[in-house]
Amino acid sequence: MAERKLLDQVSDVCRVRHLSLRTEEAYRNWIKRYIFFHNKRHPRDLDAEAVRDFLTHLAVNEHVAASTQNQAFNALLFLYRQVLKMEPLNITGVERARTSRSLPVVFSKEEANAVIAHLKGEDKLIASLLYGSGLRIMEAVRLRVKDIDFSRGEITVRDGSPREINL
Repeated sequence: MAERKLLDQVSDVCRVRHLSLRTEEAYRNWIKRYIFFHNKRHPRDLDAEAVRDFLTHLAVNEHVAASTQNQAFNALLFLYRQVLKMEPLNITGVERARTSRSLPVVFSKEEANAVIAHLKGEDKLIASLLYGSGLRIMEAVRLRVKDIDFSRGEITVRDGSPREINL
């Protein structure tokens, strides 16, 4: 029962701080995994060594990517600093996940156009917007007709990440 209340507090703080629903969901999942890793002990009863053990377990036993381990770390920092209002834990000596040395596979212009050519309707429109403008999926899905100004070559993105997109 205490776990449920804690996760509700996490959601409340996420909403007050205007974090995205995906961030809230990710943080809740990491905090839940952390609690279960330590046999359902309340995080207030755990120390920096418990956090270190969990993060090291992710890298060594679960072989997570460095970005995944960082996300778990940030979720736990959020839990201790923002939700539990505790002093930051001195977390050192964590076995770090290895960063990927391979480059991501990216479509060539021709391959991207071939994929888009096989789509129809709204799917084609959204894929074209994603490819041509650099919009993220949810930014493109949330667009309305009034958000596009063809004469100025501008798209107004609501509730998106602050960044500049050149068309």
